[in-house]
Amino acid sequence: MANLNPPQQLAVNHVHGPLLVLAGAGTGKTRVITFRIARLISRGVPPERILGVTFTNKAAQEMQDRLELLLGKRRKRNSARPLLSTFHSLCVRILRRHSTKLGYPEKFAIYAASDQESLARTVLREIKVSDTTLAPRQLMYHISNWKNRGLNYQQAQQDAVSDEATLAAIAYRRYQQTLKKLGAVDFDDLLLLTAQLFQRFPDARLAEAQRFDQILIDEYQDTNRTQYQIVRALAAEHRNLCVVGDDDQSIYGWRGAEIEHILNFKRDWPDAETVRLIDNYRSTQAILDVANRLIEHNRLRHGKVLRSDRQGGPPPVFNQFPDENKEADGVVAAIQAKIRNEHRQPRDFAVLFRTNEQTRVFEAAFRKAKLPYVLIGGMSFFDRKEVQDVVCYLRLLGDDPDDPSVLRILNRPPRGVGKKAAEALLDASVSRSVPVWKIVCNPTCRPAGLGQAAERGLDQLLSNVDAARRSIAQAKSLVQPVFNYLESVDYKAEIERLYTDTEERESRWNVVQQVVDALGNYERDARQPTLIEFLDDLLLGDRDIDHEKEKQLRKNSVFLMTIHASKGLEFPEVFLVGLEEGILPHHRSMDEDARQVDEERRLCYVGVTRAQDTLTLSMALTRMKWGKPRPRLPSRFVYELFGKSDHPNYQKSCQSTAP
Repeated sequence: MANLNPPQQLAVNHVHGPLLVLAGAGTGKTRVITFRIARLISRGVPPERILGVTFTNKAAQEMQDRLELLLGKRRKRNSARPLLSTFHSLCVRILRRHSTKLGYPEKFAIYAASDQESLARTVLREIKVSDTTLAPRQLMYHISNWKNRGLNYQQAQQDAVSDEATLAAIAYRRYQQTLKKLGAVDFDDLLLLTAQLFQRFPDARLAEAQRFDQILIDEYQDTNRTQYQIVRALAAEHRNLCVVGDDDQSIYGWRGAEIEHILNFKRDWPDAETVRLIDNYRSTQAILDVANRLIEHNRLRHGKVLRSDRQGGPPPVFNQFPDENKEADGVVAAIQAKIRNEHRQPRDFAVLFRTNEQTRVFEAAFRKAKLPYVLIGGMSFFDRKEVQDVVCYLRLLGDDPDDPSVLRILNRPPRGVGKKAAEALLDASVSRSVPVWKIVCNPTCRPAGLGQAAERGLDQLLSNVDAARRSIAQAKSLVQPVFNYLESVDYKAEIERLYTDTEERESRWNVVQQVVDALGNYERDARQPTLIEFLDDLLLGDRDIDHEKEKQLRKNSVFLMTIHASKGLEFPEVFLVGLEEGILPHHRSMDEDARQVDEERRLCYVGVTRAQDTLTLSMALTRMKWGKPRPRLPSRFVYELFGKSDHPNYQKSCQSTAP
């Protein structure tokens, strides 16, 4: 406790009733949460009666690791622990206990993004809506938006105002009915169905609420409406709710987050205490001065001014370049000079963008300069074909595999079950009103004319599945039976069939190995490991942690990423580029009300506060559009950052500090 500053100690020592912790950027938020949990345990609160909820598995794991260090050797390996979880993982646990009340099976399947899009495409085809009128991704955008706002398909039809939204609402109804018929849910359903469960079944809400005496919510500014409803439902009785967040870093309005939840916390919980964490341990005071000046232009916020324990530092600089290519060249040249003259490493630098479209010229400049860089983001681990295939194979080992999983791997690798055979199996399942797997498992129910090759392939697949199930039932560990199963179905042959390059094959097979490794890690930490819980953890965990991103962040390369992707990270030297009207703030926000511009300002604030030692801002005076250079205006945020346009660090010409 001696290592905490006075406001941090106040937050840690508060025990009873609601508490709002306003944690500014770099003020030790995670430290406060973990110390608070440790203090609650030291005061006699049973660990298993404490719930901590955050938005990423990475954050939850970091809290768990820090807590283990705080509690020390007194903690036994199998002793009770607090439940530190993401919102989605928490809701899976709740729905596994109560899903039958809502008409879903206890072992419902969770659809990944690709499964959702495939179902959306099918639904649009069924209601005869073409991709040009409403694309599957557009439909999923509308459905996700409605679910994040807590709207079912009946309410969505009333909410729709445009022709596209009206079509999407009609498709939403079919989409949701089909999902339920398949015994499946999507990611947004995990939240929406939990909120509906609590509203419709008070006994279920009370049973879940009574599991905990203390609840802590991290990143409260990022909660959407359904998450907000779930939190209030769980904390209503004991009222021991601590929420931690920063309204100045609320940048996810586009995916349903509502800043009002943290702004109005005192209205929802009138007896709540408020603690402000304003001592920043990341950035120099020179960087915080411009950050504070910028964010003061947002009117709807909790007032706070960050102060640094690192006084001074070089003042941030704003550079103007003739065009986007010169901007990229100037940034790369500046980084090269610092590496050469100031003994910096490439990993010390981050180049932050508003949009992914800005990266092209910077990648070209880095390649030309032969300077190592990594583009953070891209394909999620779970979106990889191999991971999805393996997950579908593992779903076959459950009691009732869902149809999309079965159909996906029937002929991967090829086993004689071609497209026509798969369609015949699906038709047979529809006519008999049973899942496809039931048809596969019962040779007498299989449609006539499948062909000998298909029959043999299905029989072999069944034999592999049955053998794996028996092995799992007898083994003490899941890892070896699962590995043997993947070998028995010869999934490696699928990789070898599709890819001829040796390195590519090894890379793809390594992805399969990572799934098995993840199973081993899960089994090591779980008290009663099951395959279905592992698949839940894998699917939900990867939605939050991009494995490739984690690997890239360990490289000694310059990091290129969007400002959104940079949240939660910090770098010694930050280049915030493209500070132009129409880019930051984005042109879409400029057509909306002031609230949209406020979120863009918060996004700029997040970018600024990633910098530890130096911050360099830049813009292009012209930018190519449709083959012609178009003049650009400096972002309004530049004037707000520096207070006035004739600030000495506001470079008027392209002759800037860049070499």
